[in-house]
Amino acid sequence: MKRFKHILCILEADASSELALERAVALAESNQAELTVATVIPHVPALAGMPYAGPDPVDLQKALRKESEERLTSLTAAHQDSMRIPHKVLTGTPFLEIIREVLRGDHDLIIKCPESPDWLDRFLAGDDMQLLRQCPCPVWFVKAHTTGAYKCILAAVDVSQFHAPEELEKRRLLNVQVVEMAASLALSESAELHVVHAWEAMSELAQDLAVSRTIQQLERLLSDVAAQNTAARDALNYLAPRTHLVKGSPRQEVPLLARQLEADCIVMGTVARTGIRGFFMGNTAETILEQIDCSVLAIKPEGFATPVSVEG
Repeated sequence: MKRFKHILCILEADASSELALERAVALAESNQAELTVATVIPHVPALAGMPYAGPDPVDLQKALRKESEERLTSLTAAHQDSMRIPHKVLTGTPFLEIIREVLRGDHDLIIKCPESPDWLDRFLAGDDMQLLRQCPCPVWFVKAHTTGAYKCILAAVDVSQFHAPEELEKRRLLNVQVVEMAASLALSESAELHVVHAWEAMSELAQDLAVSRTIQQLERLLSDVAAQNTAARDALNYLAPRTHLVKGSPRQEVPLLARQLEADCIVMGTVARTGIRGFFMGNTAETILEQIDCSVLAIKPEGFATPVSVEG
């Protein structure tokens, strides 16, 4: 099963960060992984050549950093006896600095609460969407105000064969990652595991054939995951995941099924495409994310290269 080694937990200025930290600590302990926490503060610009009677911008920057460091120290203090949790204060544009820290620290998972303001009617927006589009490692957005263990994990996959040959293997590997990570999460949370594929038949005459082939593809996917190692096979045997083959657009059917199941978390892949909104993330993935109201663990395909460089 997938085991994370270097987890990065991003803490915001509000109380919801404590929930992200609790999830990160639990996952780090179960994976025997290293955990680093970080926060991002804005850069205080210098007001060169302008009359200014207030505090010096350099002093303001230092004070902001000191306050943030003290907060991180306070938040992690209760866990330092059981594990070492270093912390960092990053300065600049949040999504850029987070990705740069991922590259510097070779992190393989980000955990954070979304920062969507209350007046937006979507779960993720702004910097969080940019993070999903451009971050090279999986990102787990933990829904705020949700406590206790998850009860239902939904893995959204695409096992259709209507893709170019060079795309099929990339999508197969991504599907395996999605199910493997969803199974790991379901095991750690003692949750039900559901796997969904939404399909659209070219015509009613092709419907029976499409259903039959898609069922075979779902079964093959679970076999591929089980073939990874003994732990993966045992996990799937124990979880006995329920598969859902739903007719319709995944943009509509995946969010609908998530609401019907009252899913606590959706695990899904993001596929880079060109020529459409969201250059670094598939349009279907973005549309699904705009409609959900639960935690999400989003995974990039193997070989995805972020356009962000370590040096700004």
